Amino acid sequence: MTIHKLMVKDIRNLEALTIEPSPFINILYGLNGSGKTSVLEAIHLLGLARSFRSNRVKPVIRKDQQKCTVFGQVRHSGSAVLNVGVSRALQDENFQIRVSGENLRSTSALAQHLPLQLINPDTFRLLEGSPKDRRQFLDWGVFHVKQRDFIPLWKRLQKALKQRNSLLRHGRMSSSINRSTIAQISSELQVWNSELVKASEAVHQLRDEYFEQLKPVFHEVLSQLTELSGISLKYYRGWDKERSFSEVLAESLEKDIQSGYSQSGPQRADIRVRIDGTNAIDTLSRGQLKLVVCALKLAQGMLFYRKTGKQCVFLVDDLPSELDAPHRKALCAILQNMKTQVFITCVEQSALADCWLPEVYVKVFHVKQGRLEANEQIYPGREIRQAESLEIEHE
Repeated sequence: MTIHKLMVKDIRNLEALTIEPSPFINILYGLNGSGKTSVLEAIHLLGLARSFRSNRVKPVIRKDQQKCTVFGQVRHSGSAVLNVGVSRALQDENFQIRVSGENLRSTSALAQHLPLQLINPDTFRLLEGSPKDRRQFLDWGVFHVKQRDFIPLWKRLQKALKQRNSLLRHGRMSSSINRSTIAQISSELQVWNSELVKASEAVHQLRDEYFEQLKPVFHEVLSQLTELSGISLKYYRGWDKERSFSEVLAESLEKDIQSGYSQSGPQRADIRVRIDGTNAIDTLSRGQLKLVVCALKLAQGMLFYRKTGKQCVFLVDDLPSELDAPHRKALCAILQNMKTQVFITCVEQSALADCWLPEVYVKVFHVKQGRLEANEQIYPGREIRQAESLEIEHE
């Protein structure tokens, strides 16, 4: 998938702009606060109907405006261009999504049209953050590779888990937790336990299959980024690998009642990254952790293409400040070899000037406060056509 045309209105300090990007490499450079990251945020909104910078809609909408809108012409390989539009309003925390003239009600349906991979300073917390971050990373891949299978199973799992936890909380409120109370709750839980086990084991199987496919691609990409060795990935399903999930639920019932929620299950799944048998987070430097995270994100985009024949769009925010020059160049080499659409931001354009092969189609956008100028950009071995320079009016 590629964005053929992007129109943005009233997102942060972006009043109104139109971009016709390269299907490959797009560089947005300018001073801090000029609106570079806001362009990436607009693309993220187009693909997922939400920002990656805020959970609230108010900070995303330009000051003194009531709503923001993003429109894109999205081209799928071998197919016609789809018109995709997303709007968010202050008075309504929900969203409006239209694809080719039809309204969509779910972000999962929207995400199928524009798969995105984000690499930004927050992404580097993938290894340092909670297991939830890593589960979301894993489920991105399962969803995009196994869409038809994953979504129905995921909904079944969430419904069963919600009902089981509701019964557990009800038991927790009892005046005393004794054998009689446990026996009563156990009887009430039978139906939901059975449903939870079936859905959990099915979700686990999809995750496990995807993870086993991802591992060799990750090591392939990591070897192109760094000579770091001894890194291993392990998938933890969320319960004891030596016992069935039904056994685990039965044995942990009393503890689950006391806590008021299910302590084991796919909602506790995780990816564990180790180096020579120890936790990578405790051993690797900050720079090395960044390379591992980049390898994970790049590998996921690469595997997506190999399994589906489709490309995702990469959003890379402030790359020069996150990686030194040699590793920056290595990452850019992987991106251009993938032949995928990429949007990269930086302060100084020169920081990325020597990262591209002559035959790569690079467009450069100068994001600047207050005025619009055009300029010519020359890359080694190839003169780029006049770059489209965006000068964003600052609020």
